[in-house]
Amino acid sequence: MNLELSEEQTAVRRLAEDFVRREIAPHAVAWDRAESVDKSIVKKLGDVGFLGLTIPEEYGGSGGDHLTYCLVTEELGRGDSSVRGIVSVSLGLVAKTIAAWGSEEQKRQWLPRLTRGAALGCFGLTEPGTGSDAGNLTTRAVREGDDYVISGTKMFITNGTWADVVLLFARTHDTPGHRGVSAFLVPTDTPGLTRRTIHGKLGLRGQATAELVLDGVRVPASALLGPAGKGFSIAMSALAKGRMSVAAGCVGIAQAALDAAVRYAGEREQFGKPIASYQLVQELISDISVDVDAARLLTWRVADLIDRGEEFATAASTAKLFASEAAVRAANNALQVFGGYGYIDEYPVGKLLRDARVMTLYEGTSQIQKLIIGRALTGVSAF
Repeated sequence: MNLELSEEQTAVRRLAEDFVRREIAPHAVAWDRAESVDKSIVKKLGDVGFLGLTIPEEYGGSGGDHLTYCLVTEELGRGDSSVRGIVSVSLGLVAKTIAAWGSEEQKRQWLPRLTRGAALGCFGLTEPGTGSDAGNLTTRAVREGDDYVISGTKMFITNGTWADVVLLFARTHDTPGHRGVSAFLVPTDTPGLTRRTIHGKLGLRGQATAELVLDGVRVPASALLGPAGKGFSIAMSALAKGRMSVAAGCVGIAQAALDAAVRYAGEREQFGKPIASYQLVQELISDISVDVDAARLLTWRVADLIDRGEEFATAASTAKLFASEAAVRAANNALQVFGGYGYIDEYPVGKLLRDARVMTLYEGTSQIQKLIIGRALTGVSAF
């Protein structure tokens, strides 16, 4: 693997840095306090091409490789993880899955709108009673003639109240476990689908997180994404790439924590000199720096494997596990550097810590990642 970025990758990274500096950083605190990102950011993300990365240009995408996607995701995570989540879900989980599994009609219907920010997607897998145990979801899709009728509830759905389409997973067969699950593309304006915003989150407050309730939602059989009964495989393939995106966002959080800690330590004086001169403060900062570098390299390895067409799922779990835990450590260490000032939201590190904490939970908890890694190493299934 060549760790030197190409001229194009460097240019896209600079574009992302500038975008974050102009469009995100000045508003992050206000969005966090209001518990809502300004929705106009979606079109801006589309206009600059960030919602079309890795999607073929023939479907409205902006192309590019997965390392470029990681560079952009890292910068968005550095600016505001709530905005990063918009891209990671609508592009990373939904648009990429449509591109990989969708019919030509489905690609033409959804990808041009998703990539330009004219529509958003959400990923409807988690339910109130099935998070880590997604293969035993209870939402059902019953075949009636040329239609499917879907009923059930989905929980903690990122982009849920903003999305125009749900990549929805439901049980179409009585076969127990994951073999009975299928995937559907369900427009959110379909009768019978209602959405409720989830407020009071610890972190990612600006992100639109929702509960979705489906009560007799009728969709044509053409809404089925991929073969019937293959929904769990589709979900797992999406999440494998999604874990790379989460890892990249975590690198951004850790980098923001490092930047903030270094800057503050150089400005804050105690006992007549900057606290950066004290060895124990230097230790905190060096620990953050090591975590940033290690998490970034693990994430880049996943992107390299994907772009070379090699197996990447275990590497993605490794990167997601390490980077999410590293982001929590980095933000916590940065808060320690700030002392009491780190505990109020006028300063950035408290938000970084709150946003980092959920990264160890969604798209597979740290414990699930360890099970995946252990299963890959030993050949013994934990499920």
